[in-house]
Amino acid sequence: MDEAFMGIGVYIHIPFCKSRCKYCDFYSTTLLPLRHQYAQAVVEEWKTRVREALDMRTVYFGGGTPSQLADEDIELILDAIKHSALSTIEEITLEANPGDLTVDRLKALKSIGINRLSIGIQSFDDNMLQRLGRRHTAKQAKAVVKDAQDAGFDNISIDLMYGLPRQTLNNWQQQIDEALKLKVQHISAYCLSYEENTPFGKMLSKGELTEIDEDTENEMADILSAKLKANGYIHYEVSNFALPNKESKHNSSYWNAIPYIGLGAGAHSFDGQRRSWNINDVKAYIQNALAHSLQPESETLTNEEKHTEKIMLGLRTNIGVPKNEADVKTVDDYINRGLLIEINGNIVATQQGLHILNRIIEDLI
Repeated sequence: MDEAFMGIGVYIHIPFCKSRCKYCDFYSTTLLPLRHQYAQAVVEEWKTRVREALDMRTVYFGGGTPSQLADEDIELILDAIKHSALSTIEEITLEANPGDLTVDRLKALKSIGINRLSIGIQSFDDNMLQRLGRRHTAKQAKAVVKDAQDAGFDNISIDLMYGLPRQTLNNWQQQIDEALKLKVQHISAYCLSYEENTPFGKMLSKGELTEIDEDTENEMADILSAKLKANGYIHYEVSNFALPNKESKHNSSYWNAIPYIGLGAGAHSFDGQRRSWNINDVKAYIQNALAHSLQPESETLTNEEKHTEKIMLGLRTNIGVPKNEADVKTVDDYINRGLLIEINGNIVATQQGLHILNRIIEDLI
């Protein structure tokens, strides 16, 4: 990632969902009638925080399902942010559900300034999509990507999931092949995790679902990395692959500990020393933001915590962390075992190392 792009990012959390996916534990709500009022509240929060964004480079609408907002509400928020921008905003991303993106909608989003789409496809297998509780079909997902390309979007990311219930290696290879046919610039792929308070988590505890075994998960990750690298993608972060110069500038700022501003209910912010977060309640957030009386909780990171995060986040990327930031003897042991490599004075996890990344991080901190 070019250091020239390492400016402050603004993240806007849009918590609205038409329905909840069975695996998701992010803060979300189905109180759709509150969407316009929520957008107004985000603008009011921004007015109180604009001075924090002296070198703003990216804007990211995440969720939830940001594409559940009306175009007018997205434009309302974006206009408020762009009006006060003191630097060039290179990247404006909108996360979207395939079912929300019509041809006319795509053209409208492009016209109001969205220049990067992150489309939550997850799978090209209709049976898998049904199990996950997704609202779209594989056919819709493929058509939406083509429509977005026709509308002029040349920076498109898609999300995929693997390690799904009853998923085979062959099925996963088919998903990757379908993704490659779309010729998108960026692919994020996540292994399914069973969070305790989600429908999937509850089904797992009752024995109604069975997790894919760890060896199969690792093999799926290896297949993904090999196939995407063979097709010109750079594996620049544990779960993220991009064509050259198409890495997510916004998300890269997180991994490089660059300050960011989080707007909206449940959104987190970081100023380089202190982490803060808004209340996880849409109605309370709207009321407080409109009254300019938000009181986010916060914590100041100790030097030890900042060092831990530097190693934890850095080892997730293909840049890694300086070797002298960790115990050299432990690092050399992992290098000898083929789990870390040294590149220009930095230590970077190998593909095999990524399989036990959490264990490596624990040993290095």
